[in-house]
Amino acid sequence: MAQQAHSKEEVLGMLNKVPVATVATAAGEKVRTRMMHFAADEDFSIYLATMKGDPKTLQLTHHPFVSLLVHEPGADINDSREVEIEGSARFVRDDAQREKALKLTAQRSPVVQYLTSTGNAGLLDCLQVVPETVKYRVFKEIVQGMPPTVLEFPQNKPTVSEWTRLRQKLHIWYVNTRVPFLTAALVPVLLGTALAWFAVGGLHWGFFLLTLIAGLAMHAGTNVINDFFDYKSHNDDINREFIRPFSGGSRTIQLGLTSPLETLMLALFYFGIAIVLGLVLAWTRGWPILALGIVGTISGFFYTGYPFKWAHRGVGELVVGLNFGPLMALGAYYVQTQQWSWTPAIAAIPVGLLIAAVLYINEFPDFTADKAVGKRTLVVRLGKRRAVGLYALMVAGVVVSIVLGVALGALPAAALLGLLPMPLLVRATAYAYRHYASPFDMAPANGLTIVVHLAVGLLLALAYVWAGAGNGGLSYVVPLGVLCLAFIGYMYWQMEKGRKAFVGLKQVVK
Repeated sequence: MAQQAHSKEEVLGMLNKVPVATVATAAGEKVRTRMMHFAADEDFSIYLATMKGDPKTLQLTHHPFVSLLVHEPGADINDSREVEIEGSARFVRDDAQREKALKLTAQRSPVVQYLTSTGNAGLLDCLQVVPETVKYRVFKEIVQGMPPTVLEFPQNKPTVSEWTRLRQKLHIWYVNTRVPFLTAALVPVLLGTALAWFAVGGLHWGFFLLTLIAGLAMHAGTNVINDFFDYKSHNDDINREFIRPFSGGSRTIQLGLTSPLETLMLALFYFGIAIVLGLVLAWTRGWPILALGIVGTISGFFYTGYPFKWAHRGVGELVVGLNFGPLMALGAYYVQTQQWSWTPAIAAIPVGLLIAAVLYINEFPDFTADKAVGKRTLVVRLGKRRAVGLYALMVAGVVVSIVLGVALGALPAAALLGLLPMPLLVRATAYAYRHYASPFDMAPANGLTIVVHLAVGLLLALAYVWAGAGNGGLSYVVPLGVLCLAFIGYMYWQMEKGRKAFVGLKQVVK
């Protein structure tokens, strides 16, 4: 390390004095900067803490190199000084190091201090910036032509293996695909397959797996191509009110994590898998599968794309509800039985209404951006205040469809299990009415709708397994039911915990 005009202790002293740094990260061909609280240790490692899923963490996952600028203004401009740090960021995984890092950052950041003190540290990502070069400048020295004090740490120069790059790219594709939301395809396939087992008393497991993979691939392709077409319309470029992770798309293009061409190719890859598997199922199980596949492909690919642009025409919810409800359940049923029946379509009406409600409630945060680019969704057409009423009707429709289906004999009595999560939807509706104008405060309604969609779908599928097995099936139906209810309770607890944390956080940072 070369002889320096200023000591390490002086540089560290300034870092410990100034609580906020400008953090610059790579975003494709652009650079994005943001002010962030930080803490430094005696080895010049810089610790940052931010909310999970934050754009900064996504960018650093893909491109870990980072630059920080810490500026301290003097009473006289000549006394102003700054520290520039260049290095690479890594996630802090070790529990002891993470605890140390959060303790340091909590001393400076009110957000971190609140979340750690209330037991919500799990909501935070903790990052360590390992320095390669630290430059210390004093303004009056710079204008006199004196060089900055430079501290170099060659031992910290990162080596990124090809496997690491591959893992980073796979993670970006995971985010781009929005994998946690693929339950929209999982639910109707499980329901249609359970109904087929109820009808014929057996399953073709190989065909079930092909159907499930095809459905998931179709949904994945729809998610990714929607990002591409929203980018082309500049919808996500101007969207500032989206609520992660419910609305606004994956934003991987906007964050520079994927190029538009890469996004398009990934979408076509997923659609290609769905089409190939669909053709295999059509050849082996019956050509009616081809008709359902064509409808699904046209619906998904052109949800926001030319020439149909279903979402822009205000029929996106209907298209999604039909495809990820009755049609997909009917397809899964036909693959197993090679027979047509109205029963799977009727049984999947609650699921279709719920996935339409998921899409619909997620449109509230996107209202301003959608309206600006002419994406006239139902929420845009109705306006937020009136749109909440339609959400309430969808919720009521779920209850009516289950009760009426059982009353008319179209559904087994066990299908009433699907009503168990309804109190959560009532709560979601209350949130929507109270906070429709505030996307941040309305977020619990988005989350609860997603949880109820999955829960109702699983409970309806379980109801058909129970009805098909009779009393002899209780030995495995009851444990599955308990697991399902435990899952509902866990997800609700997690959301309530997060909601309370964010409510408290708003008070802290006021």
